[in-house]
Amino acid sequence: MKTIRTKSALKAYLQPLRDKNKTIGLVPTMGALHPGHLSLLRNAKSRCDIVVCSIFVNPTQFNDASDLEKYPRPIEQDTALLESISCDVLFLPDVEEMYGENEHWHIDLGSLETMWEGAFRPGHFQGVTQVVYKLFQIVQPHYAFFGQKDFQQCMVVRRLVDIMQVPVRLVICPIERSREGLALSSRNVRLSDHGLRDALDLSKALRLVRHGAKEQGLSKSKLAANALLDENPNIQVEYFAICKPDTLLEVKECEGEQLVALIAAYIEGVRLIDNMLIDCQ
Repeated sequence: MKTIRTKSALKAYLQPLRDKNKTIGLVPTMGALHPGHLSLLRNAKSRCDIVVCSIFVNPTQFNDASDLEKYPRPIEQDTALLESISCDVLFLPDVEEMYGENEHWHIDLGSLETMWEGAFRPGHFQGVTQVVYKLFQIVQPHYAFFGQKDFQQCMVVRRLVDIMQVPVRLVICPIERSREGLALSSRNVRLSDHGLRDALDLSKALRLVRHGAKEQGLSKSKLAANALLDENPNIQVEYFAICKPDTLLEVKECEGEQLVALIAAYIEGVRLIDNMLIDCQ
């Protein structure tokens, strides 16, 4: 695996491969890699000739300075994981390489920017689109791979691609979960064993909605899911909503289409998100 730290060096490395019609895949990450990230990389390797994994803890998408400071950065472990699955290129820039002084960025994301994650993390999606667009310009990938766990982010990136007419195909990969059902996340390492057990109630609530949607209806199944969450005093729910996947507008009942259930909650001071697709057909 080749480790590259500058934009110019990465472009110079990739251009001869692009000239040979090699297919390039990008997996953007903030590091602290876990099996969920590795599933994205394996998917990328199955579709692309060259796979670039970027590791960059992007400061512009953090609206809480302490959250940025606490974000794990185990670069030696991450590098070993990438080498173990034969990733081709690790792009490892620093902040000064990615951002100049007094940069301004704003893109009209519509209501996607202000609902759910956007409501609780103002400015977050502007930071996400800013850095993702930079990565698209640097790598110029044929494919870019994102995890379904950050569902709203995936919809935001899709909007970015449409607005900026980026010639890239987005691949949204399924959520990787622990054997017990917990969505894998870099933040899970900050939870105690007890906190990890509490966190299982998030996926349990989502499954209640998914399994009960057809038989009981969304309203009743969501009431049951809310009751499960309310019984655990260690969970502070920020939002729990059932939405149309493309717009993330909330719905009350199934109308024969696929929906998505979204949840965000704090456990032991750690903010976790999860989601599940609901088949109403």
